[in-house]
Amino acid sequence: MATNRPFFRKRASLFPPVIGCDEVGRGAICGPVVVCALWFEPEALPKGVLGRLDDSKRIERAEREELFPILLRASKLRFAARSARYIDLYNIRNATLQAMHQAVIRLEIDAPVRIDGIDVPRGLSGDAQAVVKGDGKVPQIAAASIMAKVMRDRLMVRLSQRHVHYAWESNSGYGTAAHRDAIRTHGHTRHHRQSFGDLFSSLNEASFEAAE
Repeated sequence: MATNRPFFRKRASLFPPVIGCDEVGRGAICGPVVVCALWFEPEALPKGVLGRLDDSKRIERAEREELFPILLRASKLRFAARSARYIDLYNIRNATLQAMHQAVIRLEIDAPVRIDGIDVPRGLSGDAQAVVKGDGKVPQIAAASIMAKVMRDRLMVRLSQRHVHYAWESNSGYGTAAHRDAIRTHGHTRHHRQSFGDLFSSLNEASFEAAE
């Protein structure tokens, strides 16, 4: 377990009970973008949990899985997602913001909202602010990133069982060399984001017949 996490139990009173919202999968080349909106009172978290929170990318998969059921019990949260097809139609930024708006609205909690990044989804009333690198500043954003990451990784594992060539169970749909090689060999699936032009222009277009 890392020791340089940004949140500490003795500082819990400094963090207000806000809604944190974060996404996972924005930079992937296939699969959905998944969002979590999450609320808790930092001082009410089980002992030791606050100090384990961080950007999901800085936490090992096994620890994220350990934290998932704890945060599930200790928080109020909702998920939302947008598919690869939706991303292709409306672009990744709009798809992400739409999912964020939906997740926050589904939570049905009247509290300030803190969104990781630089954009606030349209239609959120009240105190809603974007926080750059928010998963290192707002514990609820960090927790939301962990929950969204675990949820999306589990989904990609399930999809990998139907599309075995792409190793989504290990690359989670990101553009690893092995994943790109598999697309060259087997073509793309309906879960691949065809609007991500840098991917498809770099591969052999002759192989782009939909995989079964």
